[in-house]
Amino acid sequence: MKFFRSLLVKYMLIIFLAISIVQLSYFAIAAFMFGIGKTDFSSEVLMESEVEEKWHAEAKSIKDVKEGTISGHFESWEKQYPKASMFWVGKDGTLLTTLNVTKQLPSEWTPAYTAKFIKERYGGDPFTVIAFLGENESNGFIVFEIPREVFNPPLKNVYEQYGHLLIVGVIAIILFFIIVSFLFFRGIRKRLLHLQEAMEIRDVDGLPIETKVKKKDEIGQLEQSFNRMVCELRESKDREQKEEQLRRELIANLSHDLRTPLTKIRAQSYSISKEALSEDGKQAIKAMETSIVSVDALIENLMSYTLLMASKYKFEAKEINVIRFVREQMTTWYSVFEKEGFEIDIEIHPFEKNEWQVDPIWLGRILDNLFQNILRHANSGKYIGVETESTEHYDAFIIKDHGNGMKNESNAKGAGIGLSIVDIMVKSMDLEWDIESSESGTKITIKHYK
Repeated sequence: MKFFRSLLVKYMLIIFLAISIVQLSYFAIAAFMFGIGKTDFSSEVLMESEVEEKWHAEAKSIKDVKEGTISGHFESWEKQYPKASMFWVGKDGTLLTTLNVTKQLPSEWTPAYTAKFIKERYGGDPFTVIAFLGENESNGFIVFEIPREVFNPPLKNVYEQYGHLLIVGVIAIILFFIIVSFLFFRGIRKRLLHLQEAMEIRDVDGLPIETKVKKKDEIGQLEQSFNRMVCELRESKDREQKEEQLRRELIANLSHDLRTPLTKIRAQSYSISKEALSEDGKQAIKAMETSIVSVDALIENLMSYTLLMASKYKFEAKEINVIRFVREQMTTWYSVFEKEGFEIDIEIHPFEKNEWQVDPIWLGRILDNLFQNILRHANSGKYIGVETESTEHYDAFIIKDHGNGMKNESNAKGAGIGLSIVDIMVKSMDLEWDIESSESGTKITIKHYK
């Protein structure tokens, strides 16, 4: 049953139907010809010869040459050849008896006219046979005329009479086959385009939509396979989302749990630092406190990144004065950079419009991450610069350092989670940022388009 539902079988049936119609048409034409044909299928010369010999033989066999006998002879031939015309010209050239003669014939036949008549009829149409009556040529002659078309094969007669119908029939059969083939392949094309559309259209989950299977042929099997693939993709995506959710929750919980012992370690290190220690001990405590701060920052970044990816980091956009906000942030960090011996270069000038629609917590987190990166990775340059820039298209804050650049190794090099957080937050607030980094330093531009 599966084989008989295939497109191959359907198209072979269309071809078989077309061939069958053509053959049936040939049989119908042949039957039509046999039905209307009045002569048998012998050759043209043989039939004309038979008629001519028979006409001569019967004319010669007539003994009683008189009008009644000739009329009876004509009538018997008319039964065999309804389209024939016959007439009798007497010994003195007088036209005596006629049958089915449509053309005007002279009542008196002179030798000159007789010769002209014979010359015109020889090999022409109608086919003409002239025979003398009886054994004596003095009885005159009888003439038999019949259109040459009666000697044509039935096929030729049918073609002459119904040829246009035959051509129309053949064209109709061809057009029928073309139309059926067109409809067949149009249906296939339509179904393939529908399947293509289903592949391109995405559902709310980003996966293709399932298509409706109407038939069980090859395309139907392809549609079923496509639907199975979509179901498998959806199941796989669901599993992946569940696993991702579990992973994020695990990281968030782990980050939270790690901060508790880290706080205890920090408290214990502070207690140890109050004790009488050697110079090496003090340096060790200081290094440990620095490491604790770095680990704490990494854990904070990891937790924030996980919350951002899980869309659980609350975003509340407000219209704030960014010039005042950045100045306040720099005030908070100023003592930190000053303690580390940084050269601090601040040139913050008001924009034409100082109010930006941003989340102040997120913007503060962006600046904190960028300043923290400078402390950790560009400490060797001992320089930080914060300035503003205004163009025709955007207003921007520029943060610069004189470190070794992002492509160079750093003692505090991490996994880049801080910059990933910056990227997510910047784009979520409809801002843009550019990074230019070389061996002489890094320049980060945060843009707000007008």
